[in-house]
Amino acid sequence: MRNLIVGLTLTAIFVLAALVSFLWTPYDVTVLEIANKLKPPTFSHWFGTDHFGRDIFSMIMVGARTSIAVAVVAVGIGMGLGVPLGLAAAARKGSFLDEVIMRGNDLIFAFPSLLIAILITAIFGPSAVNAIIAIGIFNIPVFARLTRGAAMSLWTHDYILAARVAGKGATRISVEHILPNVANLLIVQGTIQFSLGILAEAALSYVGLGAQPPTPSWGRMLADAQTLIALAPHVALFPGFAILFTVLGLNLAGDGIRDLLDPKLRVQR
Repeated sequence: MRNLIVGLTLTAIFVLAALVSFLWTPYDVTVLEIANKLKPPTFSHWFGTDHFGRDIFSMIMVGARTSIAVAVVAVGIGMGLGVPLGLAAAARKGSFLDEVIMRGNDLIFAFPSLLIAILITAIFGPSAVNAIIAIGIFNIPVFARLTRGAAMSLWTHDYILAARVAGKGATRISVEHILPNVANLLIVQGTIQFSLGILAEAALSYVGLGAQPPTPSWGRMLADAQTLIALAPHVALFPGFAILFTVLGLNLAGDGIRDLLDPKLRVQR
């Protein structure tokens, strides 16, 4: 329970910052004030300013909504496509459909999200949308494999056999009986992929394949600060801490949710 509370608190802080940034930020992140560049943290600039004189606290607030939006949509793509594919593969275990789905998953796993993003960028150009597509594609086999593995163990249960005897088809059984029983696993995996999505978005932005200027991004902020660490370490530290604590919060929340949904794990601990 402690992990869940700490994790949800950390996650809520950054989600709240992202939501508030739509209405208010201490400073306009699109305004450059070169005269105030690389100022250390003060009462007027809590996290200091960057090499363009922009307020880092404000940029982290706006960057939070970029990272969260990319991760949410990417995980949504992964779950929206991966879960039905996993259910279909489990329902047709050993069939041609099962083989096609699983070999397709293997093919996607052979290409990391960064490589997929480079391919998409080469065709359509770098943008946050292309980062979402790349991360979302990589999430599909993750959820498909998890769903298939969990569903296959359920197809041999008596209540599934009873449903089949009652005349229910594979699709209806998957939706009414299999999916509700694997939902707990999917929720936990979703929080994990959410944190990995934020890391992936930061990595893609770091190499210039994610959100493009003037849209703030934590990864882009780290890339801009890499040559300034010795001169102004705060420029790199605060975006790095934002990524660290957001990912930590999501992982702790996922761990807490898993313990909450599985009493056996809670008793063992």
